[in-house]
Amino acid sequence: MTNSANDEIDLPVCVIDDDEDVRLSIANLLRSCGHTVEIFSGPAEFRDRGSYGAVACLVLDVRLKGANGLDFQEELLQDQLSIPIVLMSGHGDVPMTVRGMRAGAITFLPKPFREEDLLAAVREAIATGERRRREEGAHAELRDRFATLTPRERDVLGLVAAGLMNKQIAGQLAISEITVKIHRGNAMRKMKADSLADLVRMAEKLGARENQSRYGRARTTD
Repeated sequence: MTNSANDEIDLPVCVIDDDEDVRLSIANLLRSCGHTVEIFSGPAEFRDRGSYGAVACLVLDVRLKGANGLDFQEELLQDQLSIPIVLMSGHGDVPMTVRGMRAGAITFLPKPFREEDLLAAVREAIATGERRRREEGAHAELRDRFATLTPRERDVLGLVAAGLMNKQIAGQLAISEITVKIHRGNAMRKMKADSLADLVRMAEKLGARENQSRYGRARTTD
């Protein structure tokens, strides 16, 4: 795959099809357009490859010898492997298409398909994968920042995200308003938040919004 302007890692497009002629034809087409390609006869062979995450996208036939592409797609989903998938089949029907799309397929190509349709589907899948990796990287960085907060700073952050004012937070945690402001300021600095609204958005993304009922009993430790 040709590197993009933001220097995305050169990841391969993986093709799974039990028809050797088909997978070689697809591979040759993709390579002629600058993509790195790896081919497999079935899911078992792909599993032996390992490194599921190091894949730009997966072009997957639905009907395979001894395997079902839709079942394999759902296995990847259950394993929380969000590989962008282009499904293809010479025997597709509406229920099959619906099942594949519900499991997150980028598109479903009926065989025989035009070369332009396959190339467009692969481009869309690669772009989707790049976007997911950027989002996952940003979320991981956010979690790392959150990990630097003290327990009390996390308490304050969670209650700020729940919409409480400083006075209310002070009452919930049995601390002074000044102490609340200090903890909130520390949380903003460590989280690299540009504003209070930005800090709240970060807390929401992390699921760090506190349930106020947790503080039914006042705390005394700062």
